[in-house]
Amino acid sequence: MRSYGALDNGAGMSILVDRATRVIVQGITGGEGRFHTERMIEYGTQVVGGVTPGRGGEAVFERPIFNTVEKAAAETGANASVIFVPPAGAADAILEAADSLSLVVAITEGIPVMEMTVIRQHLKGRGVVLIGPNCPGIISPGKTKLGIMPGNIHREGAVGVISRSGTLTYEVVAQLTRAGLGQSTCVGIGGDPIIGSNFIDILSRFKDDPETEAVVLVGEIGGRDEEDAAAYIQAEFAKPVFGFVAGRTAPPGRRMGHAGAIISGRTGRASDKLAALRAAGIQVVEDLSVLGETVKARLG
Repeated sequence: MRSYGALDNGAGMSILVDRATRVIVQGITGGEGRFHTERMIEYGTQVVGGVTPGRGGEAVFERPIFNTVEKAAAETGANASVIFVPPAGAADAILEAADSLSLVVAITEGIPVMEMTVIRQHLKGRGVVLIGPNCPGIISPGKTKLGIMPGNIHREGAVGVISRSGTLTYEVVAQLTRAGLGQSTCVGIGGDPIIGSNFIDILSRFKDDPETEAVVLVGEIGGRDEEDAAAYIQAEFAKPVFGFVAGRTAPPGRRMGHAGAIISGRTGRASDKLAALRAAGIQVVEDLSVLGETVKARLG
């Protein structure tokens, strides 16, 4: 078995994205879109164009801008999009991207729940993967990144990371890297009540990924995603999994950080999630500051 912290040449296939992924940026001419497009290009991501209605024919960072995703995909061969469109137009941007591309990463925060309900129905059976919204995106270290994750804290290796929290993703990755443990792919799935891909969707990909030999799962209070993931892991997932749940001190009815991080009655409590993870044989880390050391101690 390869060392968990081993570097490779980046030529292999990773989950969702790799060096061959061709990316367009919707909202490329906005401040956030422009800033993170430049960071993605610097990291080595194949950003092949952008979409801003009414700005077709212009260019940003020598990448052409198109009025529609359909035209951008046809002319650049793009197969993925990163969306930095403001909340009022983000749902339409997701739907437009889903009609032409196979992977859509929605960074935008604040998309109404009702609009996400429509999007989820629209995507059923289409074979389109949506990551987010309200997420930091995806990075396969040494290959490509789609979104806002800081590339410098990542290192190539064999530990997959799935997280509902963007900020905690960075902390977990920094600890793994400091411990000498590289990452295969890190996916921020987003913290909203309705998202495109949940823990199980990503775990099923890590399950069949030869580059991923262990997984860190970062959950939050609210909803049942962590409990469902625990059941899936117990039944289907043989690789080592480490779990952390944020918000253990949150009072019922109080939203903590994300729209989906709210405890309602006896549903969504951290204690229930932690119990489910432990019952599934997942190694729970209660103190985030020792996560890197804990993973290192078990994996060697």
